[in-house]
Amino acid sequence: MSIFIDGQTKVIVQGITGRMAQFHTKEMIDYGTNVVGGVVPGKGGETVLGVPVFDTVKQAVAATGAEASLVFVPPPFAADSIMEAADGGIRYCVCITDGIPAQDMIQVKRYMMRYPKSRRMVLTGPNCAGTISPGKAMLGIMPGHIYLKGNVGIVGRSGTLGYETAQQLKDLGIGVSTSVGIGGDPINGSSFRDILERFEADPDTHAVCLIGEIGGPQEAEAAAWIQAHMTKPVVAYIAGLTAPKGRTMGHAGAIISAFGESASEKVEILSAAGVTVAENPSVIGSTIKRAMAA
Repeated sequence: MSIFIDGQTKVIVQGITGRMAQFHTKEMIDYGTNVVGGVVPGKGGETVLGVPVFDTVKQAVAATGAEASLVFVPPPFAADSIMEAADGGIRYCVCITDGIPAQDMIQVKRYMMRYPKSRRMVLTGPNCAGTISPGKAMLGIMPGHIYLKGNVGIVGRSGTLGYETAQQLKDLGIGVSTSVGIGGDPINGSSFRDILERFEADPDTHAVCLIGEIGGPQEAEAAAWIQAHMTKPVVAYIAGLTAPKGRTMGHAGAIISAFGESASEKVEILSAAGVTVAENPSVIGSTIKRAMAA
């Protein structure tokens, strides 16, 4: 079971004619992802990488039955593309775009709330690496070869730390059920808690790795949910232990502005909730291995 995508999931790429979009779409197709089309306004009728291009998401969904979308659209237009995906019948959307204004994402969040939960599109990102279910499908920009198929779920704000975790696990002979990047922006489509709920319900996920960083309340909210509901072992790593208060570190959302938003405070909160916290990035894999054996 995959929490979002598998080998049968029909995928479209919004912005498919762009240079980077074509590069990563080819990587996805080579990995085995079922890419059935692309969407670029004004370029309907063209073909890219052997798949048809449509003017609108609704046209693409009607013609291909697409269920998932990858948004590779420049920041000024990305919010409109996400809302178009929600309107067009897409069930799961990953937005790679970095630099979307926070005001635009507030509008996206409000827009998606117009749909009842049963029909509401799930969004991960923006500013994320994407989602991969190893051996099944990849919806994003991650290097697929470092992910071994297995039973550890990964959810993180940092794409590169997600890669590091997957490689360490592979070196230890441990595989990944699904890895989800939720993005490093202050306002994103899905929270840690949203993804943890999916992993808790997934019989193929036996343990979870949560990769957080300074800034925002998401890790604290995740800790409360883990303590109340999670039955599977959770290992966490929080980046930014040496980050000074008030300075943005890497991601737009990685800025300490309130109590509970520094790395040390998040480590305390997660540890109190029963989460095993890795001391540094080099021991994430071995910490997960110990937690699974306990």
